Amino acid sequence: MNQEKFIKYLSWVATGMSVMMYVSYLPQIANNLSGMKGNPIQPLVAAINCTLWVTYGIGKKPRDLALATANFPGIIFGLVTFFTAL
Repeated sequence: MNQEKFIKYLSWVATGMSVMMYVSYLPQIANNLSGMKGNPIQPLVAAINCTLWVTYGIGKKPRDLALATANFPGIIFGLVTFFTAL
């Protein structure tokens, strides 16, 4: 396998792992909703960070859709986790 093909596959595997990382907020969201409030700072910072990366991935030429796709769930899950922790 050539290096370019390897990097392409690596980027999509990393995208999948990033999505799973943000989906892992679901137990904390459930705990927050049941009254066991967690710290809201980390998910808020994650949401801001992901917003910056999505903006970068979409705004650069050529677009980096793997980067934007990997970080988009972090915006959603980070904000939901933040608001449920308040």
